[in-house]
Amino acid sequence: MAPVPNPRLYLNEVPTGRSLPVPGKTTRIDSSQTIDLETVPLNGGYLIKVLYLSADPYQRSKMKADPTNYSGAYTIGGTLDNFGVGEVIRSETDSFKVGDHVYGMLPFQSYEVVTNPEQYKVLNNPVNIPWHTYIGVAGMPGFTAYAGWKLWVEKKVKKGDVLFVTTAAGPVGCMVVQLAKRAGLKVIGSAGTEKKVEYLKSIGTDVAFNYKTADVAKILKEHGPIDVYWDHVGGEQLDHALTAMAINGIIISCGFATTYNGESYGVKNFSAILYKTLTVYGLLQLRWEKLLHPQFYEEIPPLVASGEVKFLEHFYHGLEGAEQAMLDVQTGDNIGKAVIVLGEDSKA
Repeated sequence: MAPVPNPRLYLNEVPTGRSLPVPGKTTRIDSSQTIDLETVPLNGGYLIKVLYLSADPYQRSKMKADPTNYSGAYTIGGTLDNFGVGEVIRSETDSFKVGDHVYGMLPFQSYEVVTNPEQYKVLNNPVNIPWHTYIGVAGMPGFTAYAGWKLWVEKKVKKGDVLFVTTAAGPVGCMVVQLAKRAGLKVIGSAGTEKKVEYLKSIGTDVAFNYKTADVAKILKEHGPIDVYWDHVGGEQLDHALTAMAINGIIISCGFATTYNGESYGVKNFSAILYKTLTVYGLLQLRWEKLLHPQFYEEIPPLVASGEVKFLEHFYHGLEGAEQAMLDVQTGDNIGKAVIVLGEDSKA
């Protein structure tokens, strides 16, 4: 078999200050690589075709090329990676069979030879949901919401309590909304467009609003006090939430989207943590995978398959689409989970 193209997407330059990633400038496509799928040495490993990749806001922080970053850093000239699903197309190990689907931090390229057996995990899919949902509602974003809920919220709330979540229409936020509604909570959710607000209403959000046009402080005062604040953004909405928190309330700090592009906002109401005796938890899902992954995969995919847990996906195609996806998740122009489609599943 003749060699086939194996293009990759790499970091070309570090975006500075508040600048957004620019397709073709911040990242570039290298089309010079080829691979012979039949003869490339596997060295006891296996060959995967990359099918689906995730685009997430946190990738902007990895583009700073700062090795101290909590999630690691991209390097100039280095191939980008992120959560993804691939299919094994050749194998020299019994642990990974041809046709298996694997999950982990996959490279932004078409094919990869894998020699470390612990690099990826084989996905079981007994309920036969689409494989791309394993990078969204049944993957890292869904698990992030699930982990925070199970660890710090589920056993501390009661029916009728109030939960406020920012970027509620995003892949983590919409799972938070649905977990909270299943428990009988009143849910307030903010989003950045009217279309996203309508989506929030469709999944049961009690109070949904556009934070860009609404009076956030007024809404939270009217519908609070807030027992649980699930924060993905920091900044001004965090300030308003602190003012509206109930005594002994809980804050889940799950992201700081307002800072990913170098922006800064001086939060004024941190004293509420003291005077309202609030509890704040920092949520990084990777630290809870070993503890909670098994029950997550047992519990959530069946709810996705039955339609009890709803989700939206926004598909992008190819590496050019990947560049656009990474910009859109910074500006909020995607609707639902940003899914990059690189390859065709042989079982599709």
